[in-house]
Amino acid sequence: MDAPEFNPEFDPQLSPALRLLIEPLNLGPDVRAISLDLAVEGADDPAAGPEALAIWNAAVPALVAGEEWTLDFVSHLDRVRDFCLANNIPLREAGARCVTIAHPTAEQLESLFARFETETFGFRVRKSQAAGTAPFADASKYLEDVDLESELSKRGMDGYHGAFTRYTFCAICDFENGSIVLLTEKLSSGEVLRRLRPVVTELGAKIERPE
Repeated sequence: MDAPEFNPEFDPQLSPALRLLIEPLNLGPDVRAISLDLAVEGADDPAAGPEALAIWNAAVPALVAGEEWTLDFVSHLDRVRDFCLANNIPLREAGARCVTIAHPTAEQLESLFARFETETFGFRVRKSQAAGTAPFADASKYLEDVDLESELSKRGMDGYHGAFTRYTFCAICDFENGSIVLLTEKLSSGEVLRRLRPVVTELGAKIERPE
């Protein structure tokens, strides 16, 4: 499945210089994680606002890289439902306190990220189904994961910890603090850098991975 394309309209030359830092993150012996931290170059404060959102809008589809994926929301669900209803974005009620949005388009992703920039939410990615199986319309069914969605309902984003090994990666988004954390046994920080470098540098930002 092709990931949505994002075509930024702002001029990178008029934007603050941003830097995306990619490095391993120690979350304990049973969790392999990679942090993506976006900040204004030369400052400690996380990057936020339209320029930062443009980076995340480009970075997430690049990370997904054509695999099956879904957004997971576990808080302020009435706001999520109302926003999706008003903007014709399909969603699925998953678990007692979990709403999922499978394969959002580039336009939907942009609007969701802008609306929920100050919230913490997640997304998960897994290998696409073999050709000739369920069509795109059934993709959200393929992404149903009752056990994980139950854990997300109970524990919030911590629910990913027991399930991320079944996926290419699970990601926790905290854009207000300039962060995405990837939980993954399948991607190295080098592979993350390879996927992100073209789209991040195209937007005029630096991307670094400490050796």
